[in-house]
Amino acid sequence: MIHPARSDRGQTLPIYIWLSGILLFAALAFFVFAQAASARNGAQSAADAAALAAARDSRDELMTGLTGAVGKDDHWLDWLKGDLFKGTGAAAAAGRLAAENDSTVQGFTPTAVNGFPGYRVDIETRYTVGKSIIPGTDKQATAHATAVIQPRCDFDPAADPKKPVELNCDGQPIDIDPGKFDPADLPDASVLFSVHLAE
Repeated sequence: MIHPARSDRGQTLPIYIWLSGILLFAALAFFVFAQAASARNGAQSAADAAALAAARDSRDELMTGLTGAVGKDDHWLDWLKGDLFKGTGAAAAAGRLAAENDSTVQGFTPTAVNGFPGYRVDIETRYTVGKSIIPGTDKQATAHATAVIQPRCDFDPAADPKKPVELNCDGQPIDIDPGKFDPADLPDASVLFSVHLAE
C-alpha cells in the first residue's frame, strides 16, 4: 500500500519542475527584451548625435561665411537666414559621431522642417543584443533622427549693409559695424543659430 504523503511528493515534483522552467524562461525573456530596449535606445542616441553633428558642421560653415562677408559683401546679412551653407562636411561629421557610438550611417538626407534646413540621418548599430532563444535578437538596431539649423536673429529689413546694423537674437542685442568689423565682434555660433532635433 502506497503511503499518502509519499504519493503527494511524487505528484508535486513534476509540477515544481514545470513551474521552475516557466519562471526561468520568463526571466530570460525579460532580460532579452530589456537588452533589446537598451539597444534601441543606444541606436536612437547614436542617430541623434549624428544628426546634430551634421547640423553643427553646417552652422560652423555659416559662421565662416558670415565672418568673411561682413564689410566685404553687401549681401552679408543674407548669411543670417541660415541657408547659405553647402554642407560639404556634414555627412562626414555625421559618420564620425555614429562611429563613436558604435554605429554606421545607412542614410543621409538634406531636408527642411518648418522651413528650416537640416539633415535626416539613418543609422544601424554595429552590435546586436546577442543570440538567444528569442527570435530577432541577433539583429542590429536601427534608428533615425533629423536636426535643423534655425536662425535666431532678426534685423530691420531696410537695414543698410554698409552701415552699423543691430541684430535682435532672441532678445539679445548684437551690434555689427561693417566699417569697423573685427571677427571677434561676432558672438558664439549658438547665439546666432540654434541647432536642435526636429520634433
